[in-house]
Amino acid sequence: MSSSRMDLSCFHCNNDPFTFPHWYAAYTASRQEKRVAGYLADKGVSCFLPLREVERRWKNGVKALVQFPLFSGYLFVNIALGEKLKVLETPGLVCLVGFGGRPLPVPEEQIYGLLALVESKLDYAYHPYLRFGQRVKVVSGPLSGVEGILVRRKGKFKLVLSVDLIKRSVALEVAADQVELLP
Repeated sequence: MSSSRMDLSCFHCNNDPFTFPHWYAAYTASRQEKRVAGYLADKGVSCFLPLREVERRWKNGVKALVQFPLFSGYLFVNIALGEKLKVLETPGLVCLVGFGGRPLPVPEEQIYGLLALVESKLDYAYHPYLRFGQRVKVVSGPLSGVEGILVRRKGKFKLVLSVDLIKRSVALEVAADQVELLP
């Protein structure tokens, strides 16, 4: 057996989706994201439910900060496909997003970008999904290392973070000196 063949074999073992965990988008029943995340945590499943805080005013005039899912109907689970059944048996979880009945992994860079955005507490807004455009990497600030697409709107630069598998995006304002172009 040649060494290159052996190296390739080892590569597949380490990245085998059946035994090696990857991030997957999980689609939930309407308004069940937090409940599903709780059930998954109880089962010991690593999950990420990006939340945004919104100020709401109740009928009695009281203001409160309420947390809503960033992407309605979706959360992310970090599992090996061997654990798929344990996840799919969770009440309120509809399916793992994929194609042809097979779940497709979400690139780690996209999960990292969302995690950094949520933890940064920076102001952001929903943005139409973008797949193509000038790819950039943030080089300074709380989102350092995050990659996205740079767009210019009304004389200001916006960094658009997208999750390609679910075709959802958010955008936040960045200074031009905070990003560098990617090849």
